[in-house]
Amino acid sequence: MTDVPPDVADAFESREGFAESDGGYTLETTSFSGRVTASEGETWETNYEVTVRAPTLQAATADDVGAAVRDGWFDTLERRLEDAPKATRTAVELDEYAVERDGEEIVVTYRFSLGGERQAADVAKTFVEYVEGTYVEGIVPGYDYVGTVAELMDSASTGGSEGTRGGTPL
Repeated sequence: MTDVPPDVADAFESREGFAESDGGYTLETTSFSGRVTASEGETWETNYEVTVRAPTLQAATADDVGAAVRDGWFDTLERRLEDAPKATRTAVELDEYAVERDGEEIVVTYRFSLGGERQAADVAKTFVEYVEGTYVEGIVPGYDYVGTVAELMDSASTGGSEGTRGGTPL
């Protein structure tokens, strides 16, 4: 992280699963790409941005997914991901929240401010894990899933990882 107090960097470096990367930290314990950056806040707080990248429904399946299913799935995911602060053990108020399509990826962004560096690291990790878990819970049955999503589904249902799978883990 650039231009942040040393105690913020220390908090992220001491948390299991975070690795320093390009002026921020990536969470290496999830299948989806989760990244955290921080900057000085106006008061005693630090501003954090958590960005998670996941495949769109169409990118996660070998099948053609109709527009109504794609759009309905995306809208539902967007509404469900807004509840991420409720999954934390810290009272977190989001400064900004966004879910956007970027080609074959969905980009989820949470911005928040906190004074406790250790708490912020825990919140950031929870947000990334929440996105991944919510995504998997929202898998639409009946499609042949591939890549990372297939591996997540296989892991959820059998504890293994083969790379292709259909149906739902639930």
